[in-house]
Amino acid sequence: MEKRNATVAVVGAGDFIGGEIAKKFASEGFTVFVGRRQGEKLAPLVKEIEAKGGKVFGRALDARKEDEMVSFLGDADKHAPLEVCVFNIGANVNFPIVETTERVFRKVWEMACYSGFLAGREAARLMLPRGKGNIFFTGATAKHARRIGFCGIRQREIRFAGGRAIDRTRAWSQEHPCCPSRDRFQRRYRWVRQLIVSREGAQAIENLDPNRLMRPAAVAEAYWQLYQQPRDAWTFEHEIRPFGEKW
Repeated sequence: MEKRNATVAVVGAGDFIGGEIAKKFASEGFTVFVGRRQGEKLAPLVKEIEAKGGKVFGRALDARKEDEMVSFLGDADKHAPLEVCVFNIGANVNFPIVETTERVFRKVWEMACYSGFLAGREAARLMLPRGKGNIFFTGATAKHARRIGFCGIRQREIRFAGGRAIDRTRAWSQEHPCCPSRDRFQRRYRWVRQLIVSREGAQAIENLDPNRLMRPAAVAEAYWQLYQQPRDAWTFEHEIRPFGEKW
């Protein structure tokens, strides 16, 4: 593995997509900084990356707190120039609109939108002086479309889509004034797995059709391919879906 003098920061390095993104970039020689609210849950990911010769730093991170975000990305950039910032915070909740409290709505907005603003702003501040960098926002299809047959969770999608739509607009508005950012989105993996189990039982996951749900490793590979795009032909928004998904 050829070591690179560059870092990748993953904000929201969960057990599935975020973790796989971290592993992919670590395997390509980047030093990876990974953060999630429950920092102790990063131990298996850190151990796996290090066992394969990668370099990684794990950090407990509440992405809704400005000082923690500034410190997290600043430390990554001090170690080596910040090359990639991945915002991968999940914000799925499922409540009928009449049962949604102000506190729940605000928390979803903070997770889906406000924390993304903090990540994008701080990453841009670090990248602008060098005139290069990549800012990836992981979102969801809910930000601009409802899936057919999901009427039972439509109100959840209204709130979730609202946060993600703002995320998308913020990424778009950030595109030109600073280093080009890129918005990426896919359905939330853990939440969809839980939904399948609740509706069909644990055996449904064990015998899952590979065309039905995206593998985290495949999503991470999509990030890597986008990172490798030449500067004169960048994709701003890239949508990925499993082959068997119906719309």
